Amino acid sequence: MVKIALTAFHVILSVGLIVAVIMQSGRSAGLSGAISGGAETFLGKKKGLDQLLSKITIGVAVLYAVTAVILVVWK
Repeated sequence: MVKIALTAFHVILSVGLIVAVIMQSGRSAGLSGAISGGAETFLGKKKGLDQLLSKITIGVAVLYAVTAVILVVWK
């Protein structure tokens, strides 16, 4: 039961990691510029959004790695 829940959480993390990476701006401003659009004038600089997305990506990646190791070691 716990392994099934952990596997489901791992799948959710993988989708979240993909979304977090795609949302980051790259050379062509990525999807984060397209989605935030005019909201940047209200919420501040784009740099702040990129920093937040970077922190979210790191957090999700660490959780993903931890769950991957747990699922491999789990017997």
